[in-house]
Parts: sequence; C-alpha cells; structure tokens
Amino acid sequence: MLLQIDTVAAIQEELATIEETTQSINLWEMAQYGGWIMIILAILLAGACYIFIERLVVIKQATREDKSFMDRIRDYIHEGKIDSALNLCHQTDTPSAHMIEKGITRIGRPMQDVQVAVENVGNIEVGRLEKGLVVLATVAGGAPMLGFLGTVLGMVQTFYNMAQTSGGVIEMSALSTGMYQAMVTTIGGLIVGILAMFAYNYLVALIDRVVRMLESRTMEFMDLLNEPA
Repeated sequence: MLLQIDTVAAIQEELATIEETTQSINLWEMAQYGGWIMIILAILLAGACYIFIERLVVIKQATREDKSFMDRIRDYIHEGKIDSALNLCHQTDTPSAHMIEKGITRIGRPMQDVQVAVENVGNIEVGRLEKGLVVLATVAGGAPMLGFLGTVLGMVQTFYNMAQTSGGVIEMSALSTGMYQAMVTTIGGLIVGILAMFAYNYLVALIDRVVRMLESRTMEFMDLLNEPA
C-alpha cells in the first residue's frame, strides 16, 4: 500500500513538473516563427480587408434608391419637364440614375440608340463597382501559395539543420525553427486565402444583385418611352 502511495505521489509530482515547464504560445509568438512570409501575409490581409470594406460601402450605396424615383421620372417625362427629370437623376447619384439620365438625353432618337446608350452606361457603372475585386481574388489564390512556399522553406531549413548535426544525434531544438515555419506559414496562408475568398464571393453576389436591378430599371425606362403620351 505504501508503495502504491509513493508511486502515485511520484506521478503527480512529475505531472506538476511538466505543467510548470510547459509554456503556452499565443498567436503573436506563433506568427513570429513564420518569418518574413508572415509579414507579406499580414500585408495581404490588411489590403484585402480594406478593399472589402471600401467596396462594401460603395455597393451598398449603389443599391439605395428612392422607391418613387421612376414614378417621378415618368411624371416629368409625360409632362415634358426634361430638365426636371435630369436634375432628379443628378441629385439621386446612383448607377441606375446615371443610366436613366443618359437615356433621357437621348430622347428623340431611335429606340435602339437609346437602349444601347443606357446599357453602355450600365456596363460602365458595373465596372466601377467591380474595381479592386481582381486584387481580392489574387489574394485569395496567392496567399495559400505563399503559405506553401513558407512550408517548403521551413522544411529545407529543417533538413539543413539535420545535415549540419554531427555524431548522428539530432536535437529537436535544432529542428524546431524550420518545423515551426513550415506549419505556421501554411496556417497563415490558408487563413488569409479563405477570408479573401469569402469576401470576394460575397461582393460578387452583391454586384450581381445590382446588375439585376439595373436591368430592371433599363426595361422599365424603355417601357416608359414606349407608353402613349
């Protein structure tokens, strides 16, 4: 019985010693093991966040529109108040208002010419909304590749340290730097890439919604011009 008590006490003492010697690592310390690649990933993440927030604000503003806008445009056109209709479009300052403004300036020309002018402005407005999305897509694809590059460099460092060891005895401390870099950069690259991918797809979905709205406004305006006076 005394032997069992001594054994249990020894195990508990050993566990306590392990807990005292074991050090926890926080996110900042872990990132430092990634080396210079983590700096590049941090820059890419900051750039992706900026593009996402800036584009989100612009796209949200593009979707805001007075529900009575088209009704007022219809009334102005039927009453022959073209200048009032143009002023309303200028004050509204949305992609759909810019399209309608261009269409109003083409009133009197063939309907095909009016529709082409409106659609061209719509394409320009969509192109403005998509500004910066190419960079976001590049970050989504490039960040994981940079992480894998860090993994390869870390493994090369690990094998180099193994080759420099003499006597056939390999200390884990000599390999830890390269192994940490190999794992940390992979995690960092995947995190940045996944966040950028989700941000890109979300913005694309919002832009698709704006495109459908612009198409609806185009058809509504063309129907308005075809209405009997």
